[in-house]
Formats: sequence, C-alpha cells, structure tokens
Amino acid sequence: ENEKTDSEYNTVAEIEKKITEAFEVFDHECNQTVDVREIGSIVRSLGCYPTEAQLHELLAEVEEEEPTGYIHLQKFLPVMTRVLVERSYQPTPEDVLLHAFEALDVNKCGYLTKEELVKYMTEEGEPFTQEEMEDMLSAALDPETNTMRYKDYITLMIVDDV
Repeated sequence: ENEKTDSEYNTVAEIEKKITEAFEVFDHECNQTVDVREIGSIVRSLGCYPTEAQLHELLAEVEEEEPTGYIHLQKFLPVMTRVLVERSYQPTPEDVLLHAFEALDVNKCGYLTKEELVKYMTEEGEPFTQEEMEDMLSAALDPETNTMRYKDYITLMIVDDV
C-alpha cells in the first residue's frame, strides 16, 4: 500500500517547483548550480530556519564527493523536497521567541530600545547589514517611543508559512 495518491504527487511536484524557482534566483550562471554560501539564503527563502549545525548537515548531504564550492540542483532538490515534506526547520515557536526577547530585555521593561536593538543586531551572532537593520527598525520600532514591544518582535520574527 505504498502508492501515492494524485494529490500527494501534486504536492511534491508543487514543492519541487517552488524549490527550483528559489534555487534559480541564486543560479547566476544559469547552469543548475549555486555557490555553496547561497544555500542558507535559499533554505530560508523557502520558510525553513535551520540552526547552523542543521545547515552544515544539509550541506554535507548535497555537496559533491569532492567539494567544489557549488551545489547542483539535482542533488539539492530531493533533499530539500524531503525537508519541506517533513516540515523540518519550522519557524521558531512563540515560547522560544519569548525567552529570546526576555533574555535581551535585561531590565524587564517589556520593550527594547533602538540602541539595544542596534547593538544586538550589529555585535551579536551574524551581523546585519546597515540596510537590513534599517528595514527591520522601520518595520518594528514604535516611532513615538523609539522602542520595540514584545508583540512587534514576535510579528517580525514569525514568518508566514509557505
């Protein structure tokens, strides 16, 4: 009883189409390959948010035996299809985001100031570019108080499902 229904095939076909389209955005040579450094961006553009360790595992699966610095669509497609079908690397649940916000909100005032946000975004983890930071601040900061409340942080961090 391992036969797939037509709707399952359609879903897989739709997922493969979505993956191929996301891949092609970064396939600058139009030769079915992308720079290995683009894989994280492709995966995130598909609504998946792996940890660095998970991303390295994924890369190990899709890289050639002799790493070339490029990833081929034919190797990426089946692995990424499985990731999407199994709903791996889902966006972070709200309770995890709350803990992250509370960790940043050291004074427990229920908001982060613009200065705090700029500091966290430029000095911690993977630094944001100036443009990314300005986009985020304009989207999330309350213009009157120059602060970001928890609800705005959650809205910003939870990306709509694909």
